[in-house]
Amino acid sequence: MMLRRITPQFRFHSLRLRIAATYAGLFTVTLTAILLLAGDGIARFGETSASRDLAANARVFDEIIELRAKQMRGAGDVLSRDFGFRQAVATSDRPTIESALVSLRRRSGSDAAFIVGLDGEMVGSADGALPPVDALWSALDAGEERGILLIGGQPALAAASAIEAPDIIGWLVLAQSLDATEMNRLRKLAAIDINARVVRQSEMRGALARAPRDGVFEGGGDERILHYVTALPSIQKGVEPRLVLDHSLSKALGEYSGLQWLLVSLAAAGLALVMVLSWPVARSITRPLSALDKATHLVGEGQQARVEVSSDDEIGRLGASFNVMVAAIEERERQITHVALHDTLTGLPNRRLFGEQIDHALARRRGDTRLMVVYVDLDDFKVVNDTLGHPAGDTLLRNVAAHLQDTLDDAIVARLGGDEFAILMSELPANANLAALAEKLQACFDRSIMIEGQQAETSASMGIAIAPEDGTDRVTLMKNADLALYRAKHDGKGMFHFFEPSLDVQARQRREMELDLRTAIREGGFELYFQPLYSLKEDRLKAFEALIRWPHPEKGMISPADFIPLAEDTGLIVQIGEWVIREACHQAASWPGDLSVAVNVSPKQFLSPNIAGVVMSALASSGLPATRLELEITESIFISNVEKTLGALHSLRALGVRIALDDFGTGYSSLSYLRSFPFDKLKIDQSFVRDLTQDASAHAVIRAITTLADALGMETLAEGVEDEAQAEILRKEGCRQIQGYWLSRPIDARATQQYIERMRGEAGVLRRTA
Repeated sequence: MMLRRITPQFRFHSLRLRIAATYAGLFTVTLTAILLLAGDGIARFGETSASRDLAANARVFDEIIELRAKQMRGAGDVLSRDFGFRQAVATSDRPTIESALVSLRRRSGSDAAFIVGLDGEMVGSADGALPPVDALWSALDAGEERGILLIGGQPALAAASAIEAPDIIGWLVLAQSLDATEMNRLRKLAAIDINARVVRQSEMRGALARAPRDGVFEGGGDERILHYVTALPSIQKGVEPRLVLDHSLSKALGEYSGLQWLLVSLAAAGLALVMVLSWPVARSITRPLSALDKATHLVGEGQQARVEVSSDDEIGRLGASFNVMVAAIEERERQITHVALHDTLTGLPNRRLFGEQIDHALARRRGDTRLMVVYVDLDDFKVVNDTLGHPAGDTLLRNVAAHLQDTLDDAIVARLGGDEFAILMSELPANANLAALAEKLQACFDRSIMIEGQQAETSASMGIAIAPEDGTDRVTLMKNADLALYRAKHDGKGMFHFFEPSLDVQARQRREMELDLRTAIREGGFELYFQPLYSLKEDRLKAFEALIRWPHPEKGMISPADFIPLAEDTGLIVQIGEWVIREACHQAASWPGDLSVAVNVSPKQFLSPNIAGVVMSALASSGLPATRLELEITESIFISNVEKTLGALHSLRALGVRIALDDFGTGYSSLSYLRSFPFDKLKIDQSFVRDLTQDASAHAVIRAITTLADALGMETLAEGVEDEAQAEILRKEGCRQIQGYWLSRPIDARATQQYIERMRGEAGVLRRTA
């Protein structure tokens, strides 16, 4: 890529004009926005102040009215407590009453003074027509002391005092008209210019009728008016008075117009100054920017370019940064491409790059040359992570990657993820010995590696696909290599397997079976069969072992040997195992109380976090006592996490469930597990029982196991008993229980009930009938 140096040149001033105009325009927009915001803020402040002032004055009006009512109430109390006046009321001395009321009106400055007697008679003096007695009676009788009533059809503030002699014989009411004259006098006491009036609820129209109570709101109309409506108390039925205060918002906001005009003037002066200064600023910017513009175009076309830096200001530093950026672009692109196409741990190509390399190799293939795609899976890599830790596992992966790169110079090595690698060997002759080449690759993994002072033995399983026989495109070759790898891992550790068309058929069949398994789990497509466990010591039927069966609706009965391994691989065994435990407990609950049920538990199910919860739920829902449930496990559950396994065993034992160790004698460390956990039963593998009648050494093995079990307080059960001779030998060697075809093949639930009835003896004990 050619490097070109760009120097600033004086060009047409259109950019300068645009910068100056833009700068001035932006300033104008900014000032306009500021003015609008400031104007809006001033307006909002004015509105808020006016609303706040109106609300404050509304409270003042309430206090004034309250104070006026108290004054009238005080004047009325003086007269209502006067002995002579009370006597006049009690004796219905009308002249005396009227004289006292006139005097009271004159002293208190009230517009009305009258008495409401208990008999409904009203005596008084007023400037207008008094309200009817029946409209006042309920409020006065309820103890109301002040409120609004109508005198001559106009609202008036009234205060009532009870006349007692000593019981109430009537009420003295003073009233002060709240007409326009009185309200004008009151509004002069306010701090702002307001208009006040008292109106009835029924007379309110428009916005006032819909107005919120005790709150400020703006009404409609050409002039902006703020209103405040307060509900006043009433002592006259049906009046519903409202105090309405009005305040001109337009006049209040007019006081702030001078401030707004001042802001406009300042903004205009600032704008003029900006227009004058923007021109030299634009000129100082455009010259180096034109050089940057040209350099940017060159970089965009894939060329390298530099700009001449002639200053140390922001523009100069921008030019220097541009030069640094251009120099770093190529390195960054290289790094990004490498990260996207390589494994970060080992530096090997990743799956994406490996696929592209297969495409390139296929495109270059000529004639009858062949291409080999190898998928590799390290054996027991999880053990390294579990025992030595994940950092040790990463070290192992890096070591393997480096060794493959050093050993396989003519091959492409990639890491697909986890402990999976891939190898691509291209341009292989048609007569190349592919098996020998596979063995050479296998040898690259069969070695010892020292990791932090610990020796780790490595081996790998390999699946191999050959082009063009096994495919002529990347997808097919990678898929077939993966299928071959699955077969190699299935055959054992340290094996390789070439792709065969039958593997594809098996993969499809495996997928179909997995889908059918999920359907069977969802729809309850399994059944339980039971095989009897017979006690030689007690000479009676002791229990049944639950065995799952799958009657496929189309393929018939499918053997557990075919679908259990698949369930283990896919994790479906956990759901299947939970169903087996629930169904076995349900069936056993209908058997006689001295019969138990044994259930096999897979390692994956046993190590699930809720195994104890599943067992408790099954026992609770079926009503089966925990002592009648026996769980059979194999020693393989101890391999991954011994502490977790022992914790689960003890939690199940705490429930009362019995634990049996299945296939005893076939593992390499069974005795150590017997010391770790006190099993209730040891199940002797059928491989020892099969040779009892032909091999005397088998007798010694059985005798050793039964002696050991007796010493540890455990029962023994022999599997695979097929004839009476084997049963007699096991009896003599101290084996307590037997299981096998000699007693019965596995039978369904209905046949199990019949078997139990057939084994029932005369004494009610379940015994074998020969």
